[in-house]
Amino acid sequence: MAQLSLVPMPAPRPPADPVHDARDLVGPTGVGQIVLDGQTYTLRITRAGKLILTK
Repeated sequence: MAQLSLVPMPAPRPPADPVHDARDLVGPTGVGQIVLDGQTYTLRITRAGKLILTK
């Protein structure tokens, strides 16, 4: 009869932070709206590829 050896399981990892692609958020116009606690913010991708978030 074969003997089984126990292999320890790795410790569970905490859930990863959500990841969102900015281009999916702004769409083809490069500008999108984000709402936080009833406040609307504008997310914009510049020609240089930078993100700007304004109220």
